[in-house]
Amino acid sequence: MLIDASETGNLMTRRDMLARAGCGFGSLALAGLMSGQDLAASPSARADKLPLVPKSPHFASRAKSVIFLFMYGGPSHVDLFDYKPDLAKHAGKKVGEVVDTKGARSSGGLFPSPYKFARHGQSGHWVSDRYPHLSSVIDHTAMLRGVYGHSISHAPALFELNTGMIRTGFPSLGSWVTYGLGTDNQDLPGFVVMYDYRGGPIGGAPNWGSGFLPGAFQGTPVRSRGTPILNLNRPEKLESPQQRELLDYASALNRRHMASRPADNALEARIESFELAYRMQSAAPEALDISRENDATRKLYGIERGNPGEYFGSQCLMARRLVERGVRFVQLYSGGGHGDNNWDAHGNITGNHNKHCAATDQPMAGLLQDLEQRGLLDETLVVWGGEFGRTPHKQGGSGRDHHPFGFTMWMAGGGIKGGTSYGETDEIGYHAAVDRTSVHDVHATILHLMGMDHERLTYHFSGRDFRLTDVAGEVINSIIA
Repeated sequence: MLIDASETGNLMTRRDMLARAGCGFGSLALAGLMSGQDLAASPSARADKLPLVPKSPHFASRAKSVIFLFMYGGPSHVDLFDYKPDLAKHAGKKVGEVVDTKGARSSGGLFPSPYKFARHGQSGHWVSDRYPHLSSVIDHTAMLRGVYGHSISHAPALFELNTGMIRTGFPSLGSWVTYGLGTDNQDLPGFVVMYDYRGGPIGGAPNWGSGFLPGAFQGTPVRSRGTPILNLNRPEKLESPQQRELLDYASALNRRHMASRPADNALEARIESFELAYRMQSAAPEALDISRENDATRKLYGIERGNPGEYFGSQCLMARRLVERGVRFVQLYSGGGHGDNNWDAHGNITGNHNKHCAATDQPMAGLLQDLEQRGLLDETLVVWGGEFGRTPHKQGGSGRDHHPFGFTMWMAGGGIKGGTSYGETDEIGYHAAVDRTSVHDVHATILHLMGMDHERLTYHFSGRDFRLTDVAGEVINSIIA
């Protein structure tokens, strides 16, 4: 039916009339009726309203979720997993007397590890005495001992390990994973980040940001001390029906505004964030409440008063509860702020690493054990690493400097062939020398285990197709079961 609009000489449809009459409330009512029956939008538009709905992988996946244990500040590979007896042989020598030192920014003498190393498990992985609990489950891990990065400074190195690039503005690994696969629980974020109570990493939110991907795929910060998610609970005087009514009204106005701006995905992300927050008010408190776990489970993670692993153990247990409920990607940060509050051991390697190893050892071992006991380890990929390693030579009195030229990461569960090893550094742990492994290779392998081809997972932006691994990256097939 068409109505003549004589003042303009145009024809007005019934929908136009509803939009103009009564300040547009008729249109809102119609939109509400139609949206309830899924009549107001095309199938693709309706899918856009829920960007985190589960999506099919490119091929059969080995893992359904990822828990990334990030040791912020730079854990020392030569003091934890990369045993180098030649450091004792060359102790005190300048690095340049043994290997080429191109790129180094400090020049102390070679410094043998103050820790004792031993082989553990059937795999015979070398592990230092700082990780007695982790040593007992080390056969679950595949060691990557020849990883290298491209920046000697914290922020660019953090961005590289988190986004594949040393500069800001690019989507993080967790954002790419949730963009490609969505998530299995629409009442919880698809990508959760828990940073240390002492502060977040240098660079802040871009480490878990969505970059040029829609904002719905960015990480949601969660705290494991105090209120887990700030500003989530509704005001005491606002009842649930009233809140729902307000959200529906705001959403209708926002979608009407968005109809004339189809290219503005930020508004769509904001609308969805309101809806997700509403759903999370019921789901998140239960998912993050570790008091629901029995004493034996809490003790397994080191969650006991006076245990140095109490805080990180709480994070690890929350991570298990989240992936158990369908959250796709959880990233935990050990260490925060600056100096010895994280793994940045410039002045005293033992004082720094004694503290941080004690805080993470039992929680990480407990996480692997708990996942295995619950049948979740096969479908949960656990990744360990920091933004770089530390120098095999001394800095200051007994510290070590930043070192991106060769360091260690490891993976477990989620299709990983436990007990394997890939890559090596040279005789003093300076350069990645054998089977050199770039950060892009690490990312390609994680995506592969999640069922995604890193070359096919792309997003068109600014005139070109971007991907997490840029124009590089090789899957490390030898560590895949």
